[in-house]
Amino acid sequence: MQALPKRYTVTAALPYANGPVHIGHLAGVYLPADIYVRYLRAQGRDVKFICGSDEHGVPITIRAQKEGITPQQVVDKYHAIIRDSFHDFGVSFDIYSRTSNETHHKTASDFFRKLYEAGQFTEQVSQQYYDEQADQFLADRYIVGTCPTCANENAYGDQCEKCGSSLSPTELINPRSMLSGNKPVLRETKHWYLPLDQYEPWLREWIIEGHKQDWKTNVYGQCKSWIDQGLHPRAVTRDLDWGVPVPVAGADGKVLYVWFDAPIGYISATKDLLPDDAWKPYWQDPETKLLHFIGKDNIVFHCIIFPAMLKAHGEFILPDNVPANEFLNLEGDKISTSRNWAVWLHEYLQDFPGKADVLRYVLCANAPETKDNDFTWKDYQARNNNELLATLGNFVNRAVVLTHKFFEGRVPEAGPLDELDEDVLRQLAEFPQRIADLIEQYRFRDALAEVLNLARLGNKYLADTEPWKLIKTDPTRVSSILHVSLQLTAALATLLEPFLPESAGKLATMLRTERVAWGEAGRATLLPEGHQLGEAFLLFEKVEDATVEAQVQKLLDTKKANQLAAAVAAPAKDNVSFDEFGRMDLRVGTILAAEKVAKTKKLLKLTVDTGLDQRTIVSGIAEHFIPEALIGQQVLVLLNLAPREIKGIESQGMLLLAENADGSLQLMQPGQPVRPGSFVA
Repeated sequence: MQALPKRYTVTAALPYANGPVHIGHLAGVYLPADIYVRYLRAQGRDVKFICGSDEHGVPITIRAQKEGITPQQVVDKYHAIIRDSFHDFGVSFDIYSRTSNETHHKTASDFFRKLYEAGQFTEQVSQQYYDEQADQFLADRYIVGTCPTCANENAYGDQCEKCGSSLSPTELINPRSMLSGNKPVLRETKHWYLPLDQYEPWLREWIIEGHKQDWKTNVYGQCKSWIDQGLHPRAVTRDLDWGVPVPVAGADGKVLYVWFDAPIGYISATKDLLPDDAWKPYWQDPETKLLHFIGKDNIVFHCIIFPAMLKAHGEFILPDNVPANEFLNLEGDKISTSRNWAVWLHEYLQDFPGKADVLRYVLCANAPETKDNDFTWKDYQARNNNELLATLGNFVNRAVVLTHKFFEGRVPEAGPLDELDEDVLRQLAEFPQRIADLIEQYRFRDALAEVLNLARLGNKYLADTEPWKLIKTDPTRVSSILHVSLQLTAALATLLEPFLPESAGKLATMLRTERVAWGEAGRATLLPEGHQLGEAFLLFEKVEDATVEAQVQKLLDTKKANQLAAAVAAPAKDNVSFDEFGRMDLRVGTILAAEKVAKTKKLLKLTVDTGLDQRTIVSGIAEHFIPEALIGQQVLVLLNLAPREIKGIESQGMLLLAENADGSLQLMQPGQPVRPGSFVA
């Protein structure tokens, strides 16, 4: 049997302090990391759980410029929002630090200088766009221009967000600086590069050969693909004034590239957590197990680039595992911060106060561990009502309520146990190790399912024994049944804690017991005979249809707003002469009658008072308007359109309407009532 590590260092990807965090972040990174750490603590292991805000990089400077504030003000705002969201969802970091603080700047500078002085970097001079008016080099995101693929005039220097093409700044047509609007010029600039190509043989041996069996297939596969394609030197510095200054001579106006300084934030955060040199064993002792919890977009950085940095430095241990998850989608669409297509954690708690554990449960039960998964509000409702409420909550409530009803809330005597009782207790004894094995394999979804299976075992036991019926004829038997049932509830208080810490705490309060060590949770004597229980209360509440319908509507409103915001006016038609326009007879009319045209979906037959006559107009607007609601409405009418027969009806004119980006139609109407037949001038 393999010896346990002496200690654990568990990191969770540093969230970017450019906006709040959403359910995709929680499901992909922070929830599985928290479950794992809480489990280790329950096992009595020495573990430090490290995270913090990633606060450097171009997107932060762009946001600061748009909002007219400093980059520090941007990161201060979002660091607080992110930190509080994690706290409110029970993510139990030992420290939540930040990369803009002094400790991190010094740690990252020292790390760079050690590699620099050891000759671990190469220097390269390249051509980069420069804004002469702003007097600075431009990062890719500060350059916009016309996409060579789709002709989008607002493509960025690294990507066109309209067609998705990856770009380099020099590929843009008519590039312009976001700082001044001027056309930038190319100038030479020097940067330092980490020669990843030199580490390729070592990475191939360490990952491809060394972690074939123990790393998740999605992680291993992405790493192998990158290495097989060949690695190339990667710049570790860039021209920018926001970040960790490059600590060497001749590097004025340059900072460490954010991808280089951010993972060093794990080390600097540990330094902030532990005094003096107490941090070192967690990063430098080979008996420490280092684990990175990340999303799949960070696999390359944490499995290839950061390990190469650590290897080059020479004083740090390497990650034992990087159990990355895939992505979580939302209602069938990719989560997008720019489109506001997300469920933001801080907003969720405003709409669902006290229900952090419900979301933790749903996200873990539907975790994107091996493939992308989809979060829907209907699934949220179903899992809450059918699993948390009807299975877990129902078992606990029945066991405690019946104990209060029949035994004044005291744990009754075990009495003689029959074969069924013994079987249930044998099964109980197996659950802690079964769940532990799954957690150790980073199969958190399956581990949570086993916790729920323990509640199902309890429900079936009560349903099979029916103590509410036996109480009149065999109270001794009921005493044994409820004694066994309460041992299951006490086990749940411990085994549930990594997944639903708030609910586990409520259960422990209800039972008036302390959670035991993980290995003790299968004991049949967790609650002694005569132990006084607290009052019963519901752990979970039903989620009503109206509640989830409101959340779905909120997303639909977001989608509609995005469509309207993204709408681009159609190109102008060819010019017409004033005389040609003057031939059009545009007047105000009043609709006198409206009815659907038989055997059609789109057509309405309208009778319109034009001030000159009453005429029939057939219009394809039946899917947008209720006929009765149109009667009495004043509209703009093109009178001298040549008559046309439509479905056997002669149409004598055309209504003027406007079409929204979502395809809905609006009548063009005068601002106030006017006489029918009035000219539109």
